[in-house]
Amino acid sequence: MRRLFLGMAIVSIAVSIAIVASLLGNAVGFFVDVDKGSLLDVGWFPRRNRFDLLTPIAGTLVMSLVAMLVATPLGLGAAIYLAEYAKPRVRRLLKPVLEILAGIPSVVLGFFALLWIGPNVVVELLNSPKPATILTASIGVGILVTPLVASVSEDALRAVPQALREASYGLGAKKSTTVRSVVLPAAVSGIMASLILGLSRAIGETMVTFMAAGAVGGALRTWNPLDSGTTLTAAIASVATGSDQVAGEALAFEGVFALGITLFFITLVLNWMSDRFVRRVRQKY
Repeated sequence: MRRLFLGMAIVSIAVSIAIVASLLGNAVGFFVDVDKGSLLDVGWFPRRNRFDLLTPIAGTLVMSLVAMLVATPLGLGAAIYLAEYAKPRVRRLLKPVLEILAGIPSVVLGFFALLWIGPNVVVELLNSPKPATILTASIGVGILVTPLVASVSEDALRAVPQALREASYGLGAKKSTTVRSVVLPAAVSGIMASLILGLSRAIGETMVTFMAAGAVGGALRTWNPLDSGTTLTAAIASVATGSDQVAGEALAFEGVFALGITLFFITLVLNWMSDRFVRRVRQKY
């Protein structure tokens, strides 16, 4: 059994190395052959030989940050209620519903964002001239990430020893004060892990941004969430969808690998930073 598990671990490492190697091989070729001026162009239009990498990076950052502004209060609020305030019967009912929400396919949320969030929230409430924007995709991704943040945060809150709560009550603290001043600080490592996990999920989301951000074939560089834009994953999907047709068109298909290795390094740095932070603030009881 030890050898079997060792073999499984080695296979997982080998697959990861193979993925990175395949990305690097084509990405290096792209950066060698591409016109360096096109890397700082006005936008990302791969079929027109405009490869401004900052365009999908900016769209990814804006989308993921706005999505976390949606998911953080909703997810933490749901987690605090389930862990600290909900009765056992209510929790047994709501927790499976929350987990089912996490299993909704992203393509369904993409349609929901495009057909309902865009016209009813972005256009009606924010007076945007068009429904398909980065903000539309961000809200959809935020809804998608909320169950993940709520579930992991709720587990972290429930892992806090009951003795800490009882000690706070013994000192005369109210329920809200105990939650705010005792439980949340004690569970901060797990909560931060849930937020980082949700942020990684938001950065890697494809279908919602591909369908609802409003720029499939290409996009101009923008930091305004009310504009149409693209993300790293949506830009990859828009080119890879027609890979048989664009493989021979200049460097359009090779640009996919440049986006892929950029996305890989962003998630790698994010996970490294989150691991260091969680290790620093983790408390053992």
